[in-house]
Amino acid sequence: MQQPNGELLGFQITGHSGQDESGSDILCAAVSSAAYLTANAITDVVQVDAQVSVSEGEMSLQTEEKSVFLCRSLLQGLKLHLLGLEEQYPENITVSYTEV
Repeated sequence: MQQPNGELLGFQITGHSGQDESGSDILCAAVSSAAYLTANAITDVVQVDAQVSVSEGEMSLQTEEKSVFLCRSLLQGLKLHLLGLEEQYPENITVSYTEV
């Protein structure tokens, strides 16, 4: 999720990679781990009040516009990580942007 000026406000991850069977899918584990690290750092370390939702095959986090500066580095790091995984596994992961 990003603003028209490109500032990231959060992320939404949906689905399974299909790279391997459940429990052995290293791509799914890499994405999940990076998402949880980012969410925990934003909510528990930086202590930003963010909307976080987790369910089977889905995770999302959205911060308020006033928190952009505090979360910028963490969300950009997640973005770079996911883009790297997309480059390695183009058939299993797609990174896209939703303007909010």
